[in-house]
Amino acid sequence: MPSATFATKPRRGGIAFLQKPHSREKPLVIASYLRSHEVSRLEAALFVAREPLPIRRLAKLARLSDATRARSLLRKLNTLFDKSGTAFRIEHLAGGFQLITRPQFGPWVRRTLDYTAENRLSNAAMETLSIIAYRQPVTRAEIEAIRGVGSEEMLRQLLDRDLIAIGGRSDDLGRPNF
Repeated sequence: MPSATFATKPRRGGIAFLQKPHSREKPLVIASYLRSHEVSRLEAALFVAREPLPIRRLAKLARLSDATRARSLLRKLNTLFDKSGTAFRIEHLAGGFQLITRPQFGPWVRRTLDYTAENRLSNAAMETLSIIAYRQPVTRAEIEAIRGVGSEEMLRQLLDRDLIAIGGRSDDLGRPNF
């Protein structure tokens, strides 16, 4: 990771300039926003929530005095998001508030989610992989004896994804692969 130094000392509510030491590149400008711990806690609660959170629950999670304070901070946070041009926005949905991505980022988010869905393993593949991880080195016959079903296709998929590798041959009869 390249190191960076401050070219100018950031002022309260100002802009910090980062640049590489001995670099001829123009400094990278990063807007700095002073956030209270309350706003940061509220943002963190929204970030990890899987569903819209009611305002009272948000206030409790962020350790705020009441729901009115939470509403005020939500407006402030949305203003910060708008000014900084982030991909996020806080919306009132289904009786609660949720951090969502802006519509213009929808196609990119869909591609990202499709990519991660491709990389998920089925339960059978996870079972096979866990047997290999626990019992390694292990032969296909041993895996099939533990699972009670044929595992050739699961092993092929795991090999194709580079999650496992053939490590050698056993000294058992027929010299099966490890």
